[in-house]
Amino acid sequence: MAEDMPTALDLPMMDPLPEETQKYFDICQEKLGMVPNVLRAYAFNAEKLNSFTAMYNDLMLADSSLSKLEREMIAVAVSSVNKCFYCLVAHGAAVRALSGDPALGEAIAMNYKVAKITPTQRAMLDFAVQMTRESASIEEADRQVLRDAGFSDRDIWDIANVAGFFNMTNRVASATDMRPNAEYHAQAR
Repeated sequence: MAEDMPTALDLPMMDPLPEETQKYFDICQEKLGMVPNVLRAYAFNAEKLNSFTAMYNDLMLADSSLSKLEREMIAVAVSSVNKCFYCLVAHGAAVRALSGDPALGEAIAMNYKVAKITPTQRAMLDFAVQMTRESASIEEADRQVLRDAGFSDRDIWDIANVAGFFNMTNRVASATDMRPNAEYHAQAR
C-alpha cells in the first residue's frame, strides 16, 4: 500500500474535491490537524462520503443522552472485539482526549471489563459487545439490564446504533486495510 493511500484499494480521491467536501476537509485539518483517513478513503465518491459522514455525525455528534465519551467507548469496545486497527487507534485517541485519562482508551481496547468505568458504562459496553459477538442472542432481559442501569429506550436505541455502525465500519476498514493517521498515535498522551 502506498504511503499516501488510506486503504489498499486503488480508489483515488476526487480531484478536485467538490467545494463542500473541500470545506469539510479544511475544517478537519484546522480542528484535528489532519483529514482522517476514513474520510479520505470515502472521498473517491461524493455520495458515499456524504452518506458516511451524515451517519457518523448523527450517531456520534447529535443530541443523545449518551455522552460523546460513552459513544467513543462503545466504538473502542466494539472495535476491540472486531480487532479493527483503524478504529482502535482513532477512537482510542478520542477516548483519551475526552476522558482526560491517557490509559482509558487502551484499557477499553484490551479488556473493557478491567477499565475504570462506572457500572452504568459497564452495562452499556456489555450490551454493545454482546451485540457485536452474537446480536441474535439479545432478548428482553438484556435490554432490561440497561433499563435497570438507568438507560431509557431511546438510549438503548442509540447504544445499538453506535455499536451497529462500528461493526459495519470495522469490517470495511479491515477488509480494505485502512490505516489510521499517524497523528492519532500521539494524541492525548
